[in-house]
Amino acid sequence: MISNKNDIDEVSTVDDSGDGQPAEVQDNGADETGCISVEGHVKIFDPNNGEVIIDKRNQIHYENISESLAQSLANKNLGYIYQMSFGNGGTSVDPTGIITYLPPNSTGQNADLYNETYSKVVDDNSSTNTDTTRNNLTVLHTSGKVYTDILVSTVLDYGEPLGQQAFDNSTNLDGEYVFDELGIKTWNGSASDLKLVTHLVMHPVQKALNRQLQIDYTIRIQALTNLSA
Repeated sequence: MISNKNDIDEVSTVDDSGDGQPAEVQDNGADETGCISVEGHVKIFDPNNGEVIIDKRNQIHYENISESLAQSLANKNLGYIYQMSFGNGGTSVDPTGIITYLPPNSTGQNADLYNETYSKVVDDNSSTNTDTTRNNLTVLHTSGKVYTDILVSTVLDYGEPLGQQAFDNSTNLDGEYVFDELGIKTWNGSASDLKLVTHLVMHPVQKALNRQLQIDYTIRIQALTNLSA
């Protein structure tokens, strides 16, 4: 939560929908103090048969996302979502098959994935985005609500990444395209100068030639108003 108060009481998160989406946060206070809540949710699925592979929330990098929000609101041509990054350094597997998950990287301005091995440009205003119909950003807002969602969507097609295995049956969970971490990065001046604003460490998912993967990464930004101090 990004807040302009050090101590905020009586804030509750409510999710009665059961749809796994970021919850709507409700406030119960009565004064005119406000703050911003940011949540993230990731769904990875096969767009052909609907099989859901990953469905979970992610970690927000609060320092970087606060700076990105300010840069974007100030119209500095910085801070907007540019890239979704994939890596294979978020877990380790012992000889018995037990998976150990590393903590998400959510502190320090230079935070990054543990080992990024692939990325997709999702900024549909960028000339480097070669397929804006499947790699794009959508702003979702319902009139009268105090939250807005950014849906970051990308599709890993059959032929990408180059060099992947033919079938998704690898027993080597350390493979270059066996992804166990995802991150959203914002523009900080160039394609080589980006800021990590979210990071998810997850169960390893192999990308292979025999299947497509779609990743829907939802970031919910909610204004909390009239909070009690």
